[in-house]
Amino acid sequence: MQLPAGVLPAVRRMKDFEKALESDHPYIVILESRLVQLKSMIDYSHRADKKVLIHFDLIQGLKADEYGVEFLYREMKPDGIISTRGNVISAAKKHQLLAVQRVFLLDSVALEHSMKLMERLQPDYIELLPGLLPEKIKQIKEDYDVPLIAGGFIEEENQVNQALEAGAVAVTTSDRELW
Repeated sequence: MQLPAGVLPAVRRMKDFEKALESDHPYIVILESRLVQLKSMIDYSHRADKKVLIHFDLIQGLKADEYGVEFLYREMKPDGIISTRGNVISAAKKHQLLAVQRVFLLDSVALEHSMKLMERLQPDYIELLPGLLPEKIKQIKEDYDVPLIAGGFIEEENQVNQALEAGAVAVTTSDRELW
């Protein structure tokens, strides 16, 4: 499964979810939710012909283990998962869900650790946060053969363009004006 280039609407609140459903974007990222709401959100999204990526780590009531991923896969049927946790990425790949490894660029040691993890897990995409570091996006794109998504603190159109020009295939943002 290949993500479209451009903006991926990232939803935190229900009013944002409704706006994302009305958008022309084929994907929606659900950042935060409760497990009890998730199935209906995914079902509504699929009825609106949208694919859904779930930020696994931020779903209240869902345990971040292989059984949690299996439950999500069998009962909720998202199209993909975003997570910082290696075991969740591995389990998502096992169930043939799109697997996006979220990486926080805190310092060079954190980056090195994350890239070793990425090499072992082989996620489908890496989401780099913050996404305001075009030179790092470019460097990681050159050093590793995995598509990149930029996210975090992206609040202006020129920031979206800089991330895409640096080599990101997409940008996640909860800023509705950029959707």
